[in-house]
Amino acid sequence: MFDYRRHLPHWQPEQAVVFLTWRLAGSLPGWRLPQTGVAPQRSSAGRAFLVLDRLSDQATSGPLWLRDPRVARLVSQTLQAGEQQRGWYRLRAWVIMPNHVHVLWQPHCSLARITRWVKGSTARQANLILGRTGQPFWQDESYDHWVRTEVELEKIVRYIERNPVAAGLAAAVEDWPWSSARPTGETACPTQESPPLSREM
Repeated sequence: MFDYRRHLPHWQPEQAVVFLTWRLAGSLPGWRLPQTGVAPQRSSAGRAFLVLDRLSDQATSGPLWLRDPRVARLVSQTLQAGEQQRGWYRLRAWVIMPNHVHVLWQPHCSLARITRWVKGSTARQANLILGRTGQPFWQDESYDHWVRTEVELEKIVRYIERNPVAAGLAAAVEDWPWSSARPTGETACPTQESPPLSREM
């Protein structure tokens, strides 16, 4: 199993915007990079992430609980509540895919506290919805990357919001109901001003 957390530093500068991905428990088997046959641990974390993300997008088996609109709605509402009610972060972009979630956010408190709350509260409620109480819902590990420039930020926003289109789940970004790209309805995110990112690499 590819373990991102053991290969990346888990710190971010003040006011950093963070790209975070987490997946359903059991959704990542012990894949190897198909192009080279090299285990993901021996490749760069970014390249391995892209390969595994494409494989996740193509999954037709394994846990796909986020396909259930009740579960997707729960995760969507929780993400927005963390911003609008708790004020723990500013959402820049997000998408809920059938077996994983991408979020680009600017944390206002500890990232560990935020992810523990989002994953913990949604896991309990999703398991209740699905009638599978007491079983793991989310994979423990996640991929995180702090964004260094505005150019990189815009690239990641496009990557996140185009994910359903790239995976063949929607014809246009605004068609996918569980995304910040949706123009109206409960899944739409408000826009707010935030400090500019550093231009340094």
